[in-house]
Amino acid sequence: MAAEVGPGKTVTVVGDGAVGLLAVLAAKRLGAERIIAMSRHEPRQKLAADYGATHIVTERGDEGVARIKDLTDGLGAHSVIEAVGTQESMMQAIRATRAGGHVGYVGVAHDVELPGDELFFSHVHLHGGPAPVRRFLPELIDLIATRQIDPGKVFDLTLPLDEAAEGYKAMDERRAIKVLLNP
Repeated sequence: MAAEVGPGKTVTVVGDGAVGLLAVLAAKRLGAERIIAMSRHEPRQKLAADYGATHIVTERGDEGVARIKDLTDGLGAHSVIEAVGTQESMMQAIRATRAGGHVGYVGVAHDVELPGDELFFSHVHLHGGPAPVRRFLPELIDLIATRQIDPGKVFDLTLPLDEAAEGYKAMDERRAIKVLLNP
């Protein structure tokens, strides 16, 4: 929503965690023509492709921005979804967006500072915050129930509840995308 994803657009997703991967799935559902997932992790790249990514970019920072520009004839993506929340990921998102394009940040920003001059002259729209989940929940539940989408693929490790700390460690170390805890 915040990134103005839609039919015919090129969308870049910065972040390959559960939120980023589900952003790829959402971009596909919303009709994006090209979906560029930024990922360095092979299992996550495969899931991104399964969810609809048409391109995978492994570079980060300035190199990642240059790769996005290469894929978009020097313009940048119409829509960029920032799903990490770091200074580097936010700047990568802004710089990979074409003039007049939209960055939707869904990653909770951690000590992110925006350079006012650069943002001003980029002509990029920046919008973010918590998703209005209740607005979309009935449709999403139906899509899941009718097996039109399978967002549950992000749960790639199941652990007992008493091993929750190990689950967080596995996600932090990129050994798991998302952990499902069972009682």
